[in-house]
Amino acid sequence: MSAQRTVASVWVTGQQQAPAQRGRRYSRLSLEHPAKMLPAIARRAISEFTRPGHLVLDPLCGIGTTLVEALHLGRDALGFELEPKWASIARLNLDLAHTQGAQGQGRVRTGEAARTAACIDPAEAGAALLVTSPPYGAMTHGRVRSRRDGAEALDKWAHRYSTTRDRAQLAHQPIADLLDSFTAILTACRPLLLPGAHVVITVRPFRTQGRLIDFPGKVMAAAQKAGLEPVGRCAALLCALRQGHVVARSSFFASLETARLRSKGIAAHIIQHEDVLILRNPTGEAP
Repeated sequence: MSAQRTVASVWVTGQQQAPAQRGRRYSRLSLEHPAKMLPAIARRAISEFTRPGHLVLDPLCGIGTTLVEALHLGRDALGFELEPKWASIARLNLDLAHTQGAQGQGRVRTGEAARTAACIDPAEAGAALLVTSPPYGAMTHGRVRSRRDGAEALDKWAHRYSTTRDRAQLAHQPIADLLDSFTAILTACRPLLLPGAHVVITVRPFRTQGRLIDFPGKVMAAAQKAGLEPVGRCAALLCALRQGHVVARSSFFASLETARLRSKGIAAHIIQHEDVLILRNPTGEAP
């Protein structure tokens, strides 16, 4: 990889819906996680910034989307996950990848990311890329059955990161504390990265009481506090493009909230992309 590269500002990663992207590569238990990374985004980042045989690191790996996609692309992968349930599903997904012929090797370590990273000998790591996505709240929209689906009342599930109130879980921390924790995680991971390795963080803005919060901007600042150098900021599409038109993808609650805000005269729109923050470990030339 060269020291300087031009990266497309828009990644067309939403041509298929998430279930179709996952297909049979992932255990059905993966559906229980509330905020899975879109496989096409992980694939794009891994293909863009690594070569076969490189190591990809995800310190907040959840059910292992980054790891699985890395293995199928012939890369090795290392993930950290605080919640034992998600770590177990991630390992199950890695096993499934191997049965499907993936050439890479993957590992998942259970534990808080910064502490786990500190326990790894940097000489045994040497990741060419870190790909991850931080949470921004204790729950997400999750999965829903409403009256339009035949339910008698609104039924919501798979929307919580954890059933405990472990303060080490970023999802349970106030935003300011979450950002400080994320900085600490990236700082702890830097010794595990090769000189000049890229760091790709996917994150999107969100609304609180009708206000749009620039969470990507806050996360970029947190990454810079960890000593990483910003390279760029792209948009990974969650919507599809069909003959020059956008085919929106929206959750039940995103549609409901947008309609509610518009009824109050607020010019709200459903977010159709993930911000892709691209940074580099500034300790030498890229591998």
